[in-house]
Amino acid sequence: MDKPDALMPPTPQAPLRRAPEGACDAHVHLMAGRGEFPLWDGRVENPAPGPDLDGWLKMFRTQCDTLGVSRGVIVHSILYGTDNSVTVEAVRRMGAGFRGVGLLADGASEAEMDQFVEWNMAAVRLNYVHGGVLSWDGAKAMAPLLAERGLHIQMLCHADQHMTDLAEDVRGLPTDVVFDHIGWPKDALTTQSAGFQALCALLAEGKAWVKLSALYRMCPAPYTQADPLVAALIAANPERCLWGSDWPHLMLADAEMPQAADLLDAFDRVVPDDRTRARILVENPAALFGFGASGKE
Repeated sequence: MDKPDALMPPTPQAPLRRAPEGACDAHVHLMAGRGEFPLWDGRVENPAPGPDLDGWLKMFRTQCDTLGVSRGVIVHSILYGTDNSVTVEAVRRMGAGFRGVGLLADGASEAEMDQFVEWNMAAVRLNYVHGGVLSWDGAKAMAPLLAERGLHIQMLCHADQHMTDLAEDVRGLPTDVVFDHIGWPKDALTTQSAGFQALCALLAEGKAWVKLSALYRMCPAPYTQADPLVAALIAANPERCLWGSDWPHLMLADAEMPQAADLLDAFDRVVPDDRTRARILVENPAALFGFGASGKE
């Protein structure tokens, strides 16, 4: 069966306030042209037709320049399955200030983890919502070996459905766990669910990180319905929050294509002060991803 094409992201617009010097977009994906890198047979859509990898990188650099971002984290897209090569190449071409998040399967070897380090990967991704090649049990078993290599776990889950079951395991892991998309509450945008409260508790204890990203997947622009959740996460521990655009906004389903500037403006609307803004956009990603450290940037 033919698969639909993803939509092209919009031409970037300037935010109300440019991001500060050294700011990081901690969650983006990079595509390539048809035939450049093998696509996964199980994907639900194709990359938007047209640009090759260089073309996508040019668009991404334009967006970074428009927002004021100079660092980034390229998260491997499931459209390419377990073949991380498009993400590895994108990280390589972007150069200093950029790192990757890739896929490893349950039972991955130490040699495969060593290869991740050589590729300038920062983490392995676990999709607890849709499943995939890495299970939670597999990630827990892998965690000590990841920690030895300075790698962490990035996880997509529905906080309101899953976090109460995950929290104690997260507390006991020897490596960092980063939760995508404000914990992606599924049933309602409320701070009062036991799962969201568990996520806030993990942040407060310094046991987890969260990306303030992908609000457009949960509510319409200007994303004010998500303000209380973003504010609660920042209040729980601003030193464990990151910001990401989720560009180029793949697998939209029922969501509307966002403008990345609006997503940065939504973050700015909630962040309490310039010091906290700089911490989340600059200092936190520098600490987690090693920007500026020898061999990383």
